[in-house]
Amino acid sequence: MHAFDVLGDPVRRRILELLADGELTSGAVTSVIQQEFGISQPAVSQHLKVLREAGFATVRPDGARRLYAVSTEPLRDVDAWLDRFRRFWTPPLDALATELARGKRQRRLQEQAGPDPNQENSP
Repeated sequence: MHAFDVLGDPVRRRILELLADGELTSGAVTSVIQQEFGISQPAVSQHLKVLREAGFATVRPDGARRLYAVSTEPLRDVDAWLDRFRRFWTPPLDALATELARGKRQRRLQEQAGPDPNQENSP
């Protein structure tokens, strides 16, 4: 299964978001996903299986529990694929950052200069 087929499903993306914060038991994942998506425990298990088989998640036993975690390798592959498209959004984001910094600098200079004596006070 292609990485974007795996990531195309909102439930699987949400599971990865949960796992990005750290290892979770299958029960903890199931609880959140059932609450947010209203799907059954077997359906959540199937999504976890797809993530495992596609290499996006790992599982390790911990007594009777199964702990899931994000596997970074497939995400690196996705990032590498996206790299060719970054040119479409990086320059506009850089320009936005420049404008934000310019605005902050201008506000800071205005605050340091004090109130403008030419500006009318409104009631």
